[in-house]
Amino acid sequence: MNKSELIDAIAADAGITKAAAKLALESFLNNVEGTLTKGGRVSLVGFGSWSVSQRAAREGRNPQTGKTIKIAAKNVVKFKAGAELEGSLNKK
Repeated sequence: MNKSELIDAIAADAGITKAAAKLALESFLNNVEGTLTKGGRVSLVGFGSWSVSQRAAREGRNPQTGKTIKIAAKNVVKFKAGAELEGSLNKK
């Protein structure tokens, strides 16, 4: 599902226009991004949570040449699925 398909689904489920659904989705995404940028955590009970983790600098290898390269430290986003989401994925 891509962004426009998600907007269509939100509009249909909520009985709102596609423009309103797009605005709601963009607001959600902007708020999640803003919170994570500030080092915060976003948690939706039952669905999952997003957090920021620091990845340390390390050495890697260029797969074409085999030469050692330095990989800079950076912040990465982590998502941990909630129990309800995991449960719904593993129903038989």
